[in-house]
Amino acid sequence: MFFALWPDRATAARLAELALKAQAFCGGRVMRRETLHLTLAFIGEVAPERMASLRQAASRVGAQAFALSLDRLDCWRRNGIVWAGCREPAQPLIALAGQLEAQLSAAGFALEARSFMAHLTLLRDAQCLPLPACEAVAWPVDEFVLVESPRSSSGAGYTVVDRWPLLGSGIAPAAAL
Repeated sequence: MFFALWPDRATAARLAELALKAQAFCGGRVMRRETLHLTLAFIGEVAPERMASLRQAASRVGAQAFALSLDRLDCWRRNGIVWAGCREPAQPLIALAGQLEAQLSAAGFALEARSFMAHLTLLRDAQCLPLPACEAVAWPVDEFVLVESPRSSSGAGYTVVDRWPLLGSGIAPAAAL
């Protein structure tokens, strides 16, 4: 289980185009459009009896909707991952991740010890060659989601199991629907 930002169709299409442009420079395996996401907090396995507590922690996050600009391409040489991120720290994104982490910790969920690194994986198994400058992909962020990643021999599969609107997004909370 993990919490993430999940792009709308238009944003996912622009990110998929960016992945193809990056692949032309350094090869690698392009991530499937329907799996593109930006992880906010990785939880791991969650016992069924803890799911209500996980959802309650997420419902206490009170972050504002914001526009994210993914304007940086980079590569981690160690594992050949090409990713998109932000040249400048995206303060609303950092605030959202921080609020979520605080609520999850208060509810007793153990999180990874490493610092939050905002990135969206575009390619795997790529050669880390100098990447071109990228045209910014504007992403209107109005919600965050809880995602289940069941184990499968056919690779990563993700299912969005719940959604939380951000303040000012115009999306009604699930309880109000």
